[in-house]
Amino acid sequence: MPDFGNICSQMVIAASEAAKFISSEARVFDKKQTEVKGLHDFVSYVDKGSEEILVKKLEKIFPEAGFLAEEGTSTRKGEKYCWVIDPLDGTTNFLHGIHPHAISIALIEENEPVAGVIYEVRGKEVFYAWKGGGAWMNGERIKVSEANLLSDSLIATGFPYHDFGRLDKFMVSLSHFCKTTHGIRRLGSASIDLAYVACGRFEAFYEYGLNRWDIAAGIIIVREAGGYACDFSGKESNLNGEEIIATNSNVYQEFLRIVSTFMS
Repeated sequence: MPDFGNICSQMVIAASEAAKFISSEARVFDKKQTEVKGLHDFVSYVDKGSEEILVKKLEKIFPEAGFLAEEGTSTRKGEKYCWVIDPLDGTTNFLHGIHPHAISIALIEENEPVAGVIYEVRGKEVFYAWKGGGAWMNGERIKVSEANLLSDSLIATGFPYHDFGRLDKFMVSLSHFCKTTHGIRRLGSASIDLAYVACGRFEAFYEYGLNRWDIAAGIIIVREAGGYACDFSGKESNLNGEEIIATNSNVYQEFLRIVSTFMS
């Protein structure tokens, strides 16, 4: 079995190199250099440059792994293992000079994450975890919050970029949580939402219409921090981002029941 702890340590180093590149470019970046991939979906040379750095580093760390990278720098397939990369999660935030924006890297073994790193670039917070190794931030062990009730919880979410067919149901769910929790936050980076659930800043997160690279690293970090991750029906395996819930262990059942009721 691979040493996922050692692999994770090397993933952190790779993410740090990409973060240095992003930070240096942020000081001189011109929004006119942005490309439009789709509705509310942007990409820049910074996204692509970060991904090139990551692919080059990661293929040396674990050569037998393939790649699922957002910008398509490498499409090499692996039989059992795959790197899942979002080189700049929160591109719109980056374009406007605000944070959070992050690098998200996961190593997948047969469709399930076994190591993950989320590097919040502006705040220089690095969240990471590997299978059986717990969850960490900047060298300190992290765990999900101990809140027992949704009424004592802060909820994170994200707005859909292109799939507006469920928007009315989603807005009703927002109305409910506005009235029954400590409030709702929308940061613009799903990987950071998941990292903040893992370290106890948020009690719960839900969103739909994402991609695997948005959530893969966050899933292993949340789970190793003692939390839960599933889709809106409670399915925990092979999550692709179309639906995602992440919570602490105490509000999981209540939150899943409410989200599934509104979003079904």
